[in-house]
Amino acid sequence: MTGETHLNQRYQLPPGFSAYRKIGPFDAGSLPAGLLGEHRLKEGTWANLTMLEGEIGFVWDDPESDGAVTVLAAGDRLHVPPLILHHLEVREGTFRLEIEFLNDSC
Repeated sequence: MTGETHLNQRYQLPPGFSAYRKIGPFDAGSLPAGLLGEHRLKEGTWANLTMLEGEIGFVWDDPESDGAVTVLAAGDRLHVPPLILHHLEVREGTFRLEIEFLNDSC
């Protein structure tokens, strides 16, 4: 059974991490299909998902989360850690989001 929660930051971005790449903004017509399927970030890479407009569901697919959904709305930013399975879930209405990839550049 999946539970739905409003944004709460599950993971804290480690100190010293900085952005090295930004993709988007994406909307319903441009969102890469791979983000809708289960995937994970590579080891050592974090992401900041920022909602610019609308709402989207972020589904935690790791066994400990049991498919919990975090609802992201305009203005929300979610830290996504490496190696944790997840996917996006399109909701009703329009949305725009962008994603920054971060690593420890030291």
